[in-house]
Parts: sequence; C-alpha cells; structure tokens
Amino acid sequence: MAASVTAETVATDETIGRSAMRKATLHLIPLIALGYGAAYMDRVNISFASLQMNRNLHFSATVYGFGAGLFFLSYAACEIPSNLLLYRFGARRWLARIMLTWGLLAISMLFVRTPWQFYTARFFLGMAEAGFFPGVIYYLLQWFPPEQFARTISRFYISLPLSSVFMGLIAGALMSLNGSLGLAGWQWLFLVEGIPPVLLSIAFLTLLPDTPADAAWLTPAERDWIDRRVHEARAGSVHRSHNIAGALADPRVWQLGLFMLVMLASSYAYTFSAPDLVQRSTHLSTTAVGFIISGLSLIGAIGMLLNAAHSDRALKLRPAINSRYAHIIPCCLLMSAGFLACGLSVKPFVVVTALGLLIVGYNSMQGPLWSLPGNFMQGRSAAAGIAAINMIGILGGFLGPYWMGFAKDLTGDYQHGLLLMSIPMLFGAGIMLYLRSSDLRTR
Repeated sequence: MAASVTAETVATDETIGRSAMRKATLHLIPLIALGYGAAYMDRVNISFASLQMNRNLHFSATVYGFGAGLFFLSYAACEIPSNLLLYRFGARRWLARIMLTWGLLAISMLFVRTPWQFYTARFFLGMAEAGFFPGVIYYLLQWFPPEQFARTISRFYISLPLSSVFMGLIAGALMSLNGSLGLAGWQWLFLVEGIPPVLLSIAFLTLLPDTPADAAWLTPAERDWIDRRVHEARAGSVHRSHNIAGALADPRVWQLGLFMLVMLASSYAYTFSAPDLVQRSTHLSTTAVGFIISGLSLIGAIGMLLNAAHSDRALKLRPAINSRYAHIIPCCLLMSAGFLACGLSVKPFVVVTALGLLIVGYNSMQGPLWSLPGNFMQGRSAAAGIAAINMIGILGGFLGPYWMGFAKDLTGDYQHGLLLMSIPMLFGAGIMLYLRSSDLRTR
C-alpha cells in the first residue's frame, strides 16, 4: 500500500511539473525571444546598413569597425550595475526600461552624419541595452530546473539566428527605399528596426511576472513545484557562490568570461563582415546576399535546438557527469575550421559553406554554455556573476569588429583577418577542456 501511495504521489508531482513547465514556456519564452531578437537586430543591423552607409558618409573600414565594436564597451561597463538593478526593481520593470531606451536610441542612428556621431550613437546604444541578456538568463534561472535549462535557453536564444533570417529578408527591401521621403536606405533600416523594442517594452511591462509567485496563470501547486525544484536542484551543486563578492572572486566566472570573450570576438568578427564577404565572393545583389545569410541562420537555429535538447537528455541520463562540455568543445572546433576555410579561399561555395560552419558552431553551443553558471551560483551572486561573465565576454564584441576593420584596411580584404580568427576558438576549446577537468576533480 505504501509503495502504491508513493508511486501515485510521484506521478502527481510529475504531472504538476509538466503543467508548470508548459505554462512557463508558453507565457515567458515567446515574449523574451521577441525581445532578444529585436536586441540582436538593432546591434548588428549596421552590417547591412554599412553596404550603403559607409559609402554615403565616407567611413573607412576602420571607422566602421571601431563604431560597430564601441557598442560593446559601454555595454560591458554597465552589465553588472544593470543586473543588480534588475534584482532590486524586478525583471518586469527593468527589462521594459531597457527595451524602451535602446529602441529610441536605435532609431536615432538615422541622424548619424560624422564618425564621432556614429561613435556616440553606438556607445549610448550599448549603454541602453546593457543587462538585457544576462538579466534574462538570471530571470530564467528562477523558473526552470537545470535538466531543462539548455532547452529553455535555446528556445529564446533561437531568436538570434531567426532575427538574422528576418533581417536578411527585409534588409534589402528597406534599403531599396533609398531616397523615399528624403531618407537613405540605411536610414530606413534603422528607423523601421528600432520601432519593435519600443512597442515590446509595453508588452514586457504588462505581461511579464517578476517571479513564479507573481504569475496568476500558475496554480498554487505549480508555483510550489517550481520553487521547490529550482532551489533543491541548484542547492545540490558543488562549490556554490552565495554572495556577490564570492561570485566575482570565483575563478570559474573569469574562466567562463574569458571563453565568452573569445567566442564573441569570433562571432562578431564574421557577423559584421559576412554581408560584405558574401557580396565580394558571389557578386550578388544586397537582396540576394540577405537571402543567403537568412538561409545560413536558419540552419544555425536548427543546430541550436538539436544540440540543446541532446545536452539536456545526456545530463538527465547521467546527472553525476556534466555533459555540457561535450556539447560545447566540438562547436569550438567547428568554428575554427570555418574561419580557416574562410581565410584560405574566396570561392563562393567555400565562403558560404565556411560561414555556415561558423553560424552552426556558434549557435549550437549557446544552450549548453549558458547552463553552466547556474551550477555554482544563485540569488544575487547569480545576478552579479552572470553579468560579470557577459561583461568580460562582450568585450569580444568590440575586439572582433575592430580587428576585422583594421585587417581590411591593412590588407584590402577580410580574408587575412578571418584566417587568424581560427586560433582564438582553439584557445576557447582549451578553456572548456580545463573547466571540464576541474569539474570532474570536484565531483
């Protein structure tokens, strides 16, 4: 009799858990995905705008690369303060504030005329957007247990490759409006793509609950299940940092931050140069280039979902072993191979295939990668630690574009810059191997 009661209790608990996770996914993930997709478009849409803007405003590749990367310096400087303010004021209000200010500043990019105006607009855009991504990661840690977290990350992070698909499809159309109402095509791009985050800020403010306890669409049993599962699972992790000072002094925070720096420098090196690279190798129109980038991004989205789902299943089957690293290291090697191929050939098929390897490698590692911080941080330490990881990493967003612009002005093309970018991702694989061995020693 006791055994049957226990089995019935377990079955009931699993039913409540499935219902809670399904509701949380449906109510939170689509909204957050739309927000992050808008954020990504507004930070990288200059890669398409540059096809007209640089010529119209007489910007060199170095000016463009420096301005593209400057966004990430102010973003990095404001990461930790922004996440601590989110912890204090709540996700609903703070994320809505971030979206409103960055949307208005993204629109203001259409008024740029000089290099210094370009630098200033990019600097303040980075400051406005700071904290959105680490804030979302911290927020989702309060809702989803570890064995579901990689899939959760991939379900909202898929908006990154999908936003590239969308941007690629509409960029050519918007830039073809060149001269309409007295605006250049690149100005139309900034105007139209800056409006969605302004509208979404209202949706965040009205629809996003700060915590599971504030979610009217959850039953009391479902709220209790989320609170119990999230805290029990994360309380069992080894060597956990419990305060801000402990999180910032934890070497794992800095090691993950260094990995993020390498990864994002590599990612933005190709992101801000990809349209130009494809156009130079294929001699296609801007619209056709957009379709190619869209197709590659769609493949990257599929890779993201599949790798995250496999990572969660592997962790569930063997919880004593952190299998996340086995789903990150191969992606590093894939990106390194992509950079090598891009740097050694200008043939259209090779260039497009190599960019596909880069996009698939980068997107596929995101779910497993952002599942790692929750293993050793919680509460305010998680808010500060995740922001610190992203702060260190986002500096790569400055280094990658600036390096590519400098390399192009120096050599006349992007090939040499891309070739050398194959080395950092090998270093990133080494960092993950070291973290894996350290993790195994502590178990």
